Amino acid sequence: MDEETYRDIAPALTGIPGNPVPKGALVSFVTTPDHVRLRAAVWPARTGQPRGTVCLFQGRSEFIEKYFEVVEELLERGFSVATLDWRGQGGSQRLARNPVGGHVRNFADYDTDLTSFVRDVVLPDCPAPYYALAHSMGGLILLRNATIKGIWFERAVCTAPLIDMPNSAVPWDFAFSLARTFKRMGLGRMMIPRFIYENFYNPARSFPGNPLTRDAARFARMLDIVEADPGLGIGPPTFGWMAALSHALDDIASERFHKNLQLPVLNIAAGMDTFVSTPAIEQLGKRMRIGGTIVLDGSRHEIMMEDDRIRERFWAAFDSFIPGTKA
Repeated sequence: MDEETYRDIAPALTGIPGNPVPKGALVSFVTTPDHVRLRAAVWPARTGQPRGTVCLFQGRSEFIEKYFEVVEELLERGFSVATLDWRGQGGSQRLARNPVGGHVRNFADYDTDLTSFVRDVVLPDCPAPYYALAHSMGGLILLRNATIKGIWFERAVCTAPLIDMPNSAVPWDFAFSLARTFKRMGLGRMMIPRFIYENFYNPARSFPGNPLTRDAARFARMLDIVEADPGLGIGPPTFGWMAALSHALDDIASERFHKNLQLPVLNIAAGMDTFVSTPAIEQLGKRMRIGGTIVLDGSRHEIMMEDDRIRERFWAAFDSFIPGTKA
């Protein structure tokens, strides 16, 4: 989608028969201080006395529509829900020359997205207290900001937070070094070669053997949403995004991060994760002063998209950690 086309469209959500838009959605665009337009959505609580607001933060390549089921489950718990598409993906403004490429200059730009979203959407329109529910890259962004004094959230739950890369066939140190080199050469907006992405890190396009979920219906739903609205999807990351990720992971690994982390966080890791390092998440939990980590054995990376058995365990952990949820 080119920039002129993007400016002409209104914010909207795509519903399909198997994934309808939850009733009551309020959709808007938020413009950041660096002039990037983000798509955001709010669902007011359906109870007379809201239990607060859960801010839902997605992972890389995801979009608001993918979480409609989760939104409904949070609304059933008496919360308002607020969410957004990060810059460069979903219904937000694309930053690469090829809009299919997932690009960001620096993870600090995602911090700008988070601040703009909270300032312009959550604080004016959503009832306190505020809680966060973040997945994968969203967990990394949230944790980066959890060291800020006066962070807006009372507590946070992170599913499979991207705080380190897993042991795999990918030589990550070399890949990150190469990405930083390409960025210094002025090629940061170039997508990594598709054959590398598809062979080493891309989710399988067919259900058997996919690394995301063991639930066939939810896997098919993900594909159906993008088929109905191809503009929501993105492809391989750019070298710039990879370089930015490497620096963000260094930040999380630093002693300064562990010293300054104040927000109570429950990390929920997937026992069969091939996208992020579950051992690193476990280690983070041991070092946290408030919160910790649980591992859901048998779960693949996308815990909230997993089968009902895994999801029941996830919601039980969420309900135990976030005040005000149902017993």
